[in-house]
Amino acid sequence: CSVSMNVQPMYLGESAPKELRGAVTMTSAIFTALGIMMGQVVGLRELLGGPQAWPLLLASCVVPGLLQLSSLPLLPESPRYLLIDRGDTKACLAALRRLRGSEDVEEELVELREERAACGAGSPRRPWHLLGDPALRRQVVSLVVLGSAMELCGNDSVYAYASAVFRAAGMLEHRIPYALVGTGACELLASLVSSAVVERVGRRVLLMGGYCLMTCWGSVFTTALCLQDSYPWMPYLAMSCVFGFILSFGIGPAGVTGILATELFDQTARPAAYVVYGVLLWTMLLLVGLGFPFLMEGLAHFIYVPFLAVCVCGAVYTGLFLPETKGKSFLEITQELHRLNFPRDPRWRGPEVLQFTEL
Repeated sequence: CSVSMNVQPMYLGESAPKELRGAVTMTSAIFTALGIMMGQVVGLRELLGGPQAWPLLLASCVVPGLLQLSSLPLLPESPRYLLIDRGDTKACLAALRRLRGSEDVEEELVELREERAACGAGSPRRPWHLLGDPALRRQVVSLVVLGSAMELCGNDSVYAYASAVFRAAGMLEHRIPYALVGTGACELLASLVSSAVVERVGRRVLLMGGYCLMTCWGSVFTTALCLQDSYPWMPYLAMSCVFGFILSFGIGPAGVTGILATELFDQTARPAAYVVYGVLLWTMLLLVGLGFPFLMEGLAHFIYVPFLAVCVCGAVYTGLFLPETKGKSFLEITQELHRLNFPRDPRWRGPEVLQFTEL
């Protein structure tokens, strides 16, 4: 699971045209949300959630696995990998034509050649190489800050808290699983909307908007928890905040954060960046899982205050330090990040130095 969650967006981002790269890469978030909702649906007692059927529920993951095993061999290799890493122009051209469904891919091939010239003869980086390279300083910091913010923003805790919120609102116990399916449907809907508009509004707007909305919903949610014994309608407000918080997460952080490792790093550093990103996400998820019960016991109704602080930090960092990558080639993004990393030496020493290299 961890390997596929890293390799899939990397492959999609490398293979998609720059005009659709964000929308295509975000399909990973869409199918993750779809998997969550389908798990909630088949986990209903009427389907496979009963005490006798849980082995079938556990084995149901074999179906998508077999579908992937049978279909993945039919996909072409990433054109960027073929040209930049392996130097196989013929295979790259064939993969481009197959992916685009057109013979006219010369313009994109020229762009890939320029990107290869910018990468030079550098070998693939190792994860520890990223930490000491000043040319990757902003990229690594952005990946760590926004990757950590996505896991520490409180969305997973909202899912954990949802049953208690629905129960406090007076919902009958046998109806709570159906309400939980609604939370998964909210994230799926938000991911679909985000994928549809990401190439129009940009990554920064979705990230900042998502974190700002999460801050608002989380603040109202905290207020509703504090006053739920004073006003009879407060539990219903808290229940609405659960759906609003998950919708906001799906619009911005859920999908856009996964694009960062693809777009902020060049071909030689991208696989190492995904290793760092994957280790970071699962580490943060482990910390949240271990620490959330203690936060609930210590903070009570103010449980979401630390998560709100993370949302604010994520929005502020995105607004101040994250460059917009919408509609830009990987080479253009690399040039812009070079200027940001070396403001006193903004000259780009990329493909111009190697423009006469035989490809």
